[in-house]
Amino acid sequence: MSYRKVFTLLAVLLGLARCAAPVFSAEDKPEDAKPQRPNILFIYADDQSYKTLGCYPESPDWVRTPNIDGLAQKGVRFQRCYLGAWCMPSRASILTGKLQHGVETMSMEGTYPASSYDPEQCPFIPAQFRKQGYHTAQIGKWHTGIDTGHGRDWDHQMVWNRPGHPENAANYFYNQIVTINGVDQKVEGYSTDNYTKWADAYIRGENRDETKPWYLWLCYGAIHGPTTPAERHIGAFKGKSGNVPADIFGPRPEKPAYLNDTQAWDRGPNGVPVMRNKVRAASNFDTIDAGKTYDAWVQQVNECMLAVDEGVGTLLKTLEETGQLENTLIVYVADQGYALGEHGFNQKVAPYDATIASPLIISFPQRFPQGKLCPHPVNAPDLTSFLCDVAEVNIPWETHARDISSLVSEPEKTEWKSPMLFVHTARIYGSDTDVIPTDPEDLSPTSNTPWYVMLRDGKFKYVRTLVPGEMEEVYDLDADPEELVNLALRAEHKGRLRQLRQLAIAELRRTKAGFIDKMPPTRDMLEAAAD
Repeated sequence: MSYRKVFTLLAVLLGLARCAAPVFSAEDKPEDAKPQRPNILFIYADDQSYKTLGCYPESPDWVRTPNIDGLAQKGVRFQRCYLGAWCMPSRASILTGKLQHGVETMSMEGTYPASSYDPEQCPFIPAQFRKQGYHTAQIGKWHTGIDTGHGRDWDHQMVWNRPGHPENAANYFYNQIVTINGVDQKVEGYSTDNYTKWADAYIRGENRDETKPWYLWLCYGAIHGPTTPAERHIGAFKGKSGNVPADIFGPRPEKPAYLNDTQAWDRGPNGVPVMRNKVRAASNFDTIDAGKTYDAWVQQVNECMLAVDEGVGTLLKTLEETGQLENTLIVYVADQGYALGEHGFNQKVAPYDATIASPLIISFPQRFPQGKLCPHPVNAPDLTSFLCDVAEVNIPWETHARDISSLVSEPEKTEWKSPMLFVHTARIYGSDTDVIPTDPEDLSPTSNTPWYVMLRDGKFKYVRTLVPGEMEEVYDLDADPEELVNLALRAEHKGRLRQLRQLAIAELRRTKAGFIDKMPPTRDMLEAAAD
């Protein structure tokens, strides 16, 4: 037989072999044929108003955050995100997938911010990432119990453990006691830069198993008080003017009474807003700088953000240099917002977008759209569940999450009928919230803000402050994004008020809130009963 005939016969046989090759379903594909599970870079800022990012139109036009803005251009930006009312509950919800009233055994005890939890009754989701094939790491601020979970939840940790070292808890920016894989040591340098440097090393392969996908929770301490820009950025925005909110000064007859106790701004010379002198509680490390003008404060806050934006740029460059960018899901968010004068506030906690709504950007161009805006709000359980879904990590307990995967895939979709619940129960968690305090000091120990229930349903926000006889609040966030007009007080909106109240009650029942049948009557309910 000639060589030509032999080659022809071999070609035919090879063709038949290809035709006879087995066809695999998505579930039956061999391991090497499955898409690679993505790395996750979960960046978590602290006390950050969405008005400090250039990609949010509410920010002053001089705000400069090119790296984070670039991330938004390559991902999905959410108009609003609500993770928690303050630092600790937002982190507890991210770690458990539950709202504050579902986080069992978490408690504040000892010198603030000392806290504890039982990991058997309050398991954290990173442990499931670890068990199901991921290498897990946390770098930066830790604020959820003295036990940081090294070796159980995290393979690698370099964290400033605030609960574990109350004496060091004010050191947000310099001279931190850092717990490195269970061992404490004093660390010099500017914290934002340190966290970026440690995260950069981890992404490059240090302190991790390079055969596994990785999940890194990077928790910056900026912008939290004492808000301190890096030395290289001090004065970068000198002379710039902030957008003074319409209601920075009272009175506010359409808001609950406690706002009289949270007023943080006075009229200075020529009516210029200046920061009010307030008595600092032992547990309060927020910036209180009596006499500082509004413009100077907004400048300082945004100067503090510059190092965070530089850090994001460094990590994006490293991902690209190491060939990991295409297979890394990047999330940028903050634990909650922080008011810049809105409703007279200079704090977080209260149920207004200025105080609790954070920025949220999700970027993974290989899978999700780029340069899109999602108008639908999400909360902490939603976000955590989404990360698990993308990573193919199963959570073996019930969470409070909604499935938001369709919002990330189709961010501009108009049909989305799932209301979003948010709850503030101060420093109380889990079944301890079954009993609502009646003592005003116990009800409002956190920034003078009482317990409340908040619901977002489409463009409407509903707020029920858990104080007997207090007004409810309803805002149309499309028509009134600064929440100045309380529709709950308008007769023509009473039907909507009752509808939103019932939606909130239904969501509380779905999430098994023990206090649901013990909520005090609202002003509207008392007036209706009197009629």
